[in-house]
Amino acid sequence: METSKIIELLSYTLPSVITGAVAYYFFFLHTKNEDARRRYLLTKEAKKEAMPLRLQAYERMTLFLERISLSKLLIRITPISTDKNDYENYVIAQIEQELEHNLTQQIYMSDECWAIIISAKSATIQIIRNAAATESVTNADELRALVLTNLMDKNAPSQTALSYIRNEVSLMW
Repeated sequence: METSKIIELLSYTLPSVITGAVAYYFFFLHTKNEDARRRYLLTKEAKKEAMPLRLQAYERMTLFLERISLSKLLIRITPISTDKNDYENYVIAQIEQELEHNLTQQIYMSDECWAIIISAKSATIQIIRNAAATESVTNADELRALVLTNLMDKNAPSQTALSYIRNEVSLMW
């Protein structure tokens, strides 16, 4: 008699346990799905708000690269004296100052893009230093002329970095 009571009790309890387990499983899946949906919507909203800031950072760094482009830089910054070392130091200081004004933009850019921008700045400075180290250059005007002449033979470092920025921005859409 006791065995029949146990079987009867199991016949009532087993469907309840199965129904409870199925309900728990569906509730768990529903909660997990809702969390994923909320996370997606938050990420989507954050990207929508961050996109203008990222684009503004790319715009500012494009302006920076245009400003340190040797052809524009040497035309914009005229020598204040005939000493080539004074002019070299002044131009390099202007490049460094331009970068300092834009340092915060790196948080909106990829590490690779920022590294390319820094490399372009360093290469630009190196071109100026190499030209100033040339013994045939004796004054600031000859330094400007040599840098601009050398620039005609090859692409400016800032142009390479600008191409990378254009490519990266096009991938954002």
